[in-house]
Amino acid sequence: MKIIVCGAGQVGSSIARQLSMENNDVTIVDQSSKLISQITDTLDVQGVVGHASRPDILESAGAEDADMIIAVTYADEVNMVACQVAHSLFDVPTKIARVRHQSYLMPIWANLFSRDHMPIDVIISPEIEVAHAVTRRLQVPGAFEMIPMCDDKVRLLGVRCGDDCPLVHTPLRQLTQLFPDLNIVIVGLMRENVPIVPTGDDQMLPGDEVYFVVDTEHLPRAMAAFGHEESEARRLLIFGAGNIGLFLAQQLEKEFPWVRAKLIEIDLKRAEAVAGQLENTVVLHGDVLDSEILEEANAGAAETIVSVTNDDETNILASLLAKRHGAKRAITLINKSSYEPLVAPLGIDVVVSPRNITVSTILQQVRRGRIHSVHTLREGFGELIEAEALETSPLVNIPLKDVNLPAGVLLGAIVRDTEIITPRGNTVVQVGDRVVLFAAADQVRNVEKMFSVQLEFF
Repeated sequence: MKIIVCGAGQVGSSIARQLSMENNDVTIVDQSSKLISQITDTLDVQGVVGHASRPDILESAGAEDADMIIAVTYADEVNMVACQVAHSLFDVPTKIARVRHQSYLMPIWANLFSRDHMPIDVIISPEIEVAHAVTRRLQVPGAFEMIPMCDDKVRLLGVRCGDDCPLVHTPLRQLTQLFPDLNIVIVGLMRENVPIVPTGDDQMLPGDEVYFVVDTEHLPRAMAAFGHEESEARRLLIFGAGNIGLFLAQQLEKEFPWVRAKLIEIDLKRAEAVAGQLENTVVLHGDVLDSEILEEANAGAAETIVSVTNDDETNILASLLAKRHGAKRAITLINKSSYEPLVAPLGIDVVVSPRNITVSTILQQVRRGRIHSVHTLREGFGELIEAEALETSPLVNIPLKDVNLPAGVLLGAIVRDTEIITPRGNTVVQVGDRVVLFAAADQVRNVEKMFSVQLEFF
């Protein structure tokens, strides 16, 4: 595919890196010659310096024969106009734009992005996506990641192994014999910030972060096997009343009315405005780094605090301060990827990365064939993919032990109508099955081919 990425910031560069690794023809556009130089020096992409919404710049980027434009500059208006120009002048088939300002996304203006007005195929709102991601993590206490797949019939969970985890120091191939009721497939390990695609001979060690796929009905049993039996949060404290904090509070009021939430915001006008939009959430005006306001909010009684201010350092420090006051669990928003390896040793339980979430959402739109959803697990590690098995797929109608799967590809679950099948050597994938699998970053392209409708693959 020929793809133009507008914006060379963190999200744009991550998308360009991922797409170029999969042998797509990528051109990235940005006003900063410095950013373009950095990217073209390290990635196999072309760079164009200029304003992403101008017709001459898009023409230089090859818009005339582009298959897709992904506009993720810092300005919503530039993203929208770039998509409009790409449609009106160059007839680019697929247009994706990141739109942050919520006034554009209000239901009463839904007609704005129709084909007759501003023809954008996919609108990505990072704030809404992050709020959904935080809500998912709240549903499974003890997990730092939770992704529902196949209409929530199966889930991917990420958990940390403690010293008391019953499963550590056991070769993975022996888990089935030792824990026969545990229908899980371990698809990835993170050990001291080094990603590992596990084999049957590998074993989990204390301190490992483990990603596994499990039948949703068996989730409590699986969490107990890893030594996690935390109760669901009923008292929640949110730091920051920006768009993410507001969306999260609104979602909690709508979907989890039994949760008692409090929200702390340093800006008085914003605190007053948000308080007017919430019904059951207590909004406090104050600094989340002030011990007195944490005591007033009764942080010590909170099962979970969610720190989503617009400053990484504030989020990290406020999370640590709240845990020192007695909060049991901290979910922390961090934009800078360089901070992520530092926070787990400090005692922060869950890191939420807006960049990773936005990139996952966009990549889901890029995938071809019968791929239904894609989720990035850590940058550069790999992706969790849900796909439909086609007649032309090399997976179908033969036992999995005879399928020559690429190294770095692991099947996590097979969903056949209402039946959840844990893949074993004798399992046979049938046409129409939903397959959940993990693919290391360098194997995503091969997986895409497996589920492509194109017969020339053979």
